[in-house]
Amino acid sequence: MEGRAVTYRADRLILAHFGVAFATFAVAIILGAWQMTVRSGLNPVFTSPEAYFASVTAHGTIMGYVMPTLFVMGFGYFVAVTSLDRPLPNTRLAWIGFWLIMAGVVMAMAPVLAGKATVLYTFYPPLTGSVFYYLGLVLVVVGSWFWIALMIWAMSDWKKDNPGKPVPLAMFGNVANAFLWLWTTAGVAAELLFQAIPASLGWTQTIDIGLARTLFAWTLHPIVYFWLLPAYIAFYTMAPRAAGGRLYSDMMGRLSFLLLVLYSLPVGMHHLFTDPEHGTGFKFLQMMLTALVTVPTLLTIFTIGASMEIVGRLRGGRGLFGWIGALPWDRPMVLATGLSFVLLGFGGFGGTINMSYGMNAMIHNTSWVTAHFHLIYGGSVVTMYFAIAYEFWPKLVGRQPLSLKPIRLQLWLWAIGIVVTTFPWHVLGLFGEPRRVATFDYANPAIAFWQPWTIVSMIGGYIMLAGGLLFVWNLVTLYRGPEADRQMHYAVALHPPQRVPSALNGFALCNWLLLFLMLMAYGYPIGQFFFIKDYPAPIHRVDLGG
Repeated sequence: MEGRAVTYRADRLILAHFGVAFATFAVAIILGAWQMTVRSGLNPVFTSPEAYFASVTAHGTIMGYVMPTLFVMGFGYFVAVTSLDRPLPNTRLAWIGFWLIMAGVVMAMAPVLAGKATVLYTFYPPLTGSVFYYLGLVLVVVGSWFWIALMIWAMSDWKKDNPGKPVPLAMFGNVANAFLWLWTTAGVAAELLFQAIPASLGWTQTIDIGLARTLFAWTLHPIVYFWLLPAYIAFYTMAPRAAGGRLYSDMMGRLSFLLLVLYSLPVGMHHLFTDPEHGTGFKFLQMMLTALVTVPTLLTIFTIGASMEIVGRLRGGRGLFGWIGALPWDRPMVLATGLSFVLLGFGGFGGTINMSYGMNAMIHNTSWVTAHFHLIYGGSVVTMYFAIAYEFWPKLVGRQPLSLKPIRLQLWLWAIGIVVTTFPWHVLGLFGEPRRVATFDYANPAIAFWQPWTIVSMIGGYIMLAGGLLFVWNLVTLYRGPEADRQMHYAVALHPPQRVPSALNGFALCNWLLLFLMLMAYGYPIGQFFFIKDYPAPIHRVDLGG
C-alpha cells in the first residue's frame, strides 16, 4: 500500500485525543506509585483510608475509562484517514464527541477529588457516590458512541466507492473494535442509567446487587479487548513493516479480529464464580467460552511469529531460533512487539487460573487478580500504546526523534517495572493477600513476611513511573527533532488479497452470531432478576458519609 499523509484536517483532532489521554495517564501513574507506597507500610504523606480510596478511584477511572477510550478514538481516526485515504465523514461530530468526553471527565473527577465518589471504577454497589461521578461517566460513554458511528460510516462509504475490494486490514480491525465497544458499553450503561444514578439521586433506597454485578460483568471482560485491539492491529499492520518484512497472512488478521469480538463478550461471568445468584451451569458455560479467547491470540502469535521469522531468516538468521536474534530489535515497534508478546504470555497464564472454575476460588479477590490485569493492561496494552504513539506522533507533528536510545530505554524501563511490580503480587495472592485494602498491620507475625514483597513491588512501581514519565518527555522533545516523513505506511501481506469472503469484509454475520451468543450466555442470568430472584440491599452513601 502506498503511504498516506495525515491530512483532511484530522491532525489536531487526533492530537487532542492523544494529548489528553497521555496527560491523564501521567497523573494516574503518579497516583499508582503513591498507592503502592501506602500498601508497603512506609507511610508516605497524605496517608489515610479516605485519600487512598479516592486515589484508587481516580487511578482506575482514568486507566479504565478515560485514557484508553481517548487513545482508541484517536487511533481510530488516524487509521480511518490514512488507510482509507479520505477525510472523516463528519469532523464536527468527532469534535462533539471529544468535548462531551472532556465535560464528562471534569464532571466525574471533581467528586472523586472531593472524596464524594470513593466507589472505585467498578462502582461496587451498594456503595453509592455523587450523581455527578456517574453522569460524568455516562458522558464519556456517549461521547465515544460518536466515534463508533463515524468508524462504521467511514467504512460503509469506502465500500460503496470500492465495491468488492477488501477493506484495508487496519480499518477492518478498527471497525471490529467499534462494534466490540458498542456491545461492551451496553452492560455498564444499563447499570448506570437504571441502578446507580437513581440510587445516587435518592429515588430508591435499595439496589439489586446481583443484577448490578451481572451487568457490570457484561462490560468488565470485553472492555479489556477494547483496550487490546489497537495493539493487535499494530501487530498485524505495523510490526512486520517496521521489521522490514511483510505480513504472513491478511486473512488470518481478519479472522482474529472477528474471533476477538465474538469470544470476548459472552464470558464476563467468570468474574462471578463465587457469587451465589447464578447457577453452576451458566458459570461453566462462560468458563468454556472464556477458554476460546485463546484461539485468536494463538492465531496472532503464529501469524506474527511467521512474519518475523521470514524477516529474520532474510537477515541471515539460522537454526531453529537464530532468526529471533537477527531481527532489528533496535526499532521501537519491533522491540515493543516482542516485549508485549512476552508480557501477554505471563498475563495470559495468570488469566487461565482466574477463568478456571476450580482454581479461581484459590486466588479470588487477592493480589493475584491485580497482578493479572496489570500485566495484560500495563504490559501488553500500554507497551503497544507507547509504540503506536512513537509511530504516529512524527506523522502528526512532522518531526522525528533526535535519537532512538531514550525510546528504547523507556520501553525497557516500563517492561522491567511491570515485571518487578506484578510478580510479587502473584506470590502474595497465593498467600491470600487481599486486594482493595489500604494498609496492613505488618507487626502481626502472621502477615509480617508480606511486607518485603510489597516493598519490592513498590520499587517496580517507581520503575514504571520513571518509564511513564520518560515516555511523556520523549514525546515533548520530539518537537525539537528534524522534519519527518508524514506518510503512513502499513504492512503489505505476502499475498495481498484481491477478494475476501463477505463474512471477512463486513460485520453482519458477526453481529448476528454475537446476538445469539449473548442471549445464550446472559438471557437467563439477567432475566431471572426480573422474574424469579430479587436481591435488594440498602444503599450506602459514601458522599453523605452514610
